[in-house]
Amino acid sequence: MHPVKLSPSILAADFANLGAQVTAALEAGAEYIHVDVMDGRFVPNISIGPLIVRVVKPLAAQYGALVDVHLMIVEPERYVGAFADAGADILTVHVEASPHLHRTVQAIRELGVRPGVTLNPATPLSALEEILPAVDLVLIMSVNPGYGGQSYIPFSTEKIRRLRAMLDSIGSTADLEVDGGVKPGNAAEIAAAGADVLVAGSAIFGGPDSVAENIAAFRAALA
Repeated sequence: MHPVKLSPSILAADFANLGAQVTAALEAGAEYIHVDVMDGRFVPNISIGPLIVRVVKPLAAQYGALVDVHLMIVEPERYVGAFADAGADILTVHVEASPHLHRTVQAIRELGVRPGVTLNPATPLSALEEILPAVDLVLIMSVNPGYGGQSYIPFSTEKIRRLRAMLDSIGSTADLEVDGGVKPGNAAEIAAAGADVLVAGSAIFGGPDSVAENIAAFRAALA
């Protein structure tokens, strides 16, 4: 199986001990740290902003990891500069929230940040066709965005497989990332379908085991 990167989502972390939890994930070998930004409009929940990215960035940089920021917000073009200034390495925006998607992707790249695009479970892959050559990451949401701890939507696997074929057909080197209900029990299936990066929140920061033990469980499942 091809190498798969892990992007622990701090949405599920203990924010009273955020630095320690992020450090534990990085020490265990996480390649990305995933920051879910929600505005209470595009999705029903409200989460965090550039300040947290600014806190996470030096920790990630110390371990050579990337800060992977997922903007689940309306009018994302208004905020990409603030997140770039805060230290985002990757900025992913939703197809559904970006009527001028190419312009927004261009703006992200001009800020020196890797642009990504994502789509909700019911949005067809055809919505990505024109933008795929312009991005460095494509994110498949395998739950409806807004809350952590949801169950993986089974038809996502076939969608991942079809997106992998689309990327390969144009010779794209963009990461194919998957977010939502990802656990050691389904990690191998998702990777086999073509995912390069797995986002996991509660499966890494939750439960009785340590962050390091949970990441080790993912590595064992993907071996």
